[in-house]
Amino acid sequence: MNKDEKNKTTVLSDELFKIDGKPSFAQALPLALQHVVAMIVGCVTPAIIVAGAAGLSGSDSVILIQAALVMSALTTLVQLFPVIKTKKFQIGSGLPVIMGISFAYVATMQAIAEKFDIATILGAQIVGGVVAIFVGTFIRQIRKFFPPLVTGTVVFAIGLSLYPTAINYMAGGVGNESYGSWQNWVVAFITLTVVTALNHYGRGFWKLASILIGIIVGYIVSIFFGMVDISPVFTASWFQLPRPMHFGIRFDPSSCVAIGVLFAINSIQAIGDFSATTTGGLDRMPTTGELNGGIVAYGCTNILCSFFGGLPTATFSQNVGIVSSTKVVAKRVFGIAAVIMLAAGLIPKFSSALTTIPYCVLGGATVSVFASIAMTGIKLITSKPLTFRNTSIVGLAIALGMGITQANAALATFPDWVTTIFGKTPVVVATITAVVLNLILPKEKTEEEK
Repeated sequence: MNKDEKNKTTVLSDELFKIDGKPSFAQALPLALQHVVAMIVGCVTPAIIVAGAAGLSGSDSVILIQAALVMSALTTLVQLFPVIKTKKFQIGSGLPVIMGISFAYVATMQAIAEKFDIATILGAQIVGGVVAIFVGTFIRQIRKFFPPLVTGTVVFAIGLSLYPTAINYMAGGVGNESYGSWQNWVVAFITLTVVTALNHYGRGFWKLASILIGIIVGYIVSIFFGMVDISPVFTASWFQLPRPMHFGIRFDPSSCVAIGVLFAINSIQAIGDFSATTTGGLDRMPTTGELNGGIVAYGCTNILCSFFGGLPTATFSQNVGIVSSTKVVAKRVFGIAAVIMLAAGLIPKFSSALTTIPYCVLGGATVSVFASIAMTGIKLITSKPLTFRNTSIVGLAIALGMGITQANAALATFPDWVTTIFGKTPVVVATITAVVLNLILPKEKTEEEK
């Protein structure tokens, strides 16, 4: 290699660490694949879970998974390359982030899907998108109601609400003839063991792709138990565009309130992901314009997603972690990752193959993800001293949220809409309790004030 070529290679390498850098395709592709590997399982699993709760047919499940990938790709592109950008307003953060279907909505979507249908989820998602736009527009004024203590309590409640889903899946899926069989538990624990071992002992790609590798191992083991039926893959087509309004849109007030609260919470939580991205990769805090644009785009794109059957998206924290560890922020890398996601979504055979994964494998792979969500909440809570006031807020919020949802007949005499909003998942009750208590309980004096 001559001197000029060496210098050119060095310049291209430096381009990876500039937000508007232009690294070569050869350099950007493996880094883009790294992001896809880290998020793709987490992106499609909520769609698989909701499809199961709604009792969708195999073909409709494929369409829901396809929409998850396609719309995640499009929302990522909007965040990377704002569609509108002026000095005072923009739609899109312009930051190197990856968007995907969020686990934070799974428990609530399950409850809605079981009582109503996918159309009701998508209708509530439109309302949630409007809520996110409102939060993004007035982020400075609203942010004070969601300090780390409150946000952490809510995230902790979200993690706890997902545990029953993981355990039911590990047992084989509620309604499955083999539910609770030893075969399901063996496969689930093999999957969980692989994921845990790679998370703690793996390095590089092996650690990064721990969930994906765990699912592959669990899938292979489940084949020997006769749990896999790949016939739907052969009948699926090679190419298919998303189908607008395939599931329809229906509005139910109680569902809209439940999803709307989650959108407000996740809008605030997105500040953390945007901040972690800029501090980890760009050594600065995000600007007000980037925060406003990112959250407004979060709302706008979710409204668009609902018309194409895409479930609620959010920033993916695992990809934020990759940015912090690699310092690679070139938007070209993330753009290539989005294109790969888009291509995968346009291939129904790929989506159909994902539907053949047994529930016990998904449960074994995702229980650690749900655990990490709960622990993220704990980290946020403990970022402030655990004073008597703070422990009262967290304790009462979680006690009421979890208690009401776990006592099945606690709201039996109330109207159905009350049960849908407050009795299906602990998140709404925990959020309202934490916000109200944080506002009304007297703040304790600091040592200097004493």
